[in-house]
Amino acid sequence: MIPQIYQQLEEITPSLRAFAMSLTMNENDAEDLYQDTAFRILANTDKYENGTNFKAWSVTIMRNIFINNYRKKMRRNTILDQTPNNYYINSGGRTIENDGETKIAYKDLLKMVSQLPEDFKRPFWMAYKGFKYDEIAEELGAPLGTIKSRIFFARRKLMKMYEDAHQMRA
Repeated sequence: MIPQIYQQLEEITPSLRAFAMSLTMNENDAEDLYQDTAFRILANTDKYENGTNFKAWSVTIMRNIFINNYRKKMRRNTILDQTPNNYYINSGGRTIENDGETKIAYKDLLKMVSQLPEDFKRPFWMAYKGFKYDEIAEELGAPLGTIKSRIFFARRKLMKMYEDAHQMRA
């Protein structure tokens, strides 16, 4: 029975890997999901009944593993950021409001951003509009670290410009 399971698993591996990718939308997570599924299939060969559709049985195992992992993540209140660095952001129960637009007039912000060097201006605006760092890097054809640095320095420069403008008014 076990050699037959190995053979059947090998035959459906491309389909399982594709299904894992469609569930996770991430190569590393898809590979982990496939490996967890293959392990579970091999560990539970005694539960497989001959004549049952092996592929459907395997897909059901994969789907259940994926759903259980998703539920665990939600219980931990942790969001997985899909950047290549795989940062984990603890969402917790507390929400931090972004009241930047209420503290500084939008026109003033536009004026300050227009004074930034061109290399900082576009990545900053894209981040401001809600694009993720990896999306910005792809759009601009620049390394992720470079984009993060440019946005960081743009924010730092804008804070300095704001402080200087605020001091002049006082």
